[in-house]
Amino acid sequence: MIDREHNLPIAKQAKALGISRGSVYYLPRAVPAADLAVMRRMDELHLELPFAGSRMLRDLLNKEGITIGRCHVATLMKRLRIEALYRKPNTSKPAPGHKIYPYLLRGLTIDRPNQV
Repeated sequence: MIDREHNLPIAKQAKALGISRGSVYYLPRAVPAADLAVMRRMDELHLELPFAGSRMLRDLLNKEGITIGRCHVATLMKRLRIEALYRKPNTSKPAPGHKIYPYLLRGLTIDRPNQV
């Protein structure tokens, strides 16, 4: 896509393609070995306790001697694409016996102010 040897500047090539100029220059950084070890242990803990969130994983890792904060645990969870399993609120179902009221404006054309 981007030709670095072309006469057209990279910024104009990126603009012509509709991509960010910063993404052209971006070089991904390698994950540190310490983070890889923590991520491996977090994955093992997640398989044992799938309901553990970032706070619980932080506490479990701290008990094992791995000093880490909750925000860093949450970041590594996002990188691993793991999340805690728990019941989410089910707010879409109506209560049993709840009356559904009709929509009275259906089919009514509103063509003047203060009509409704």
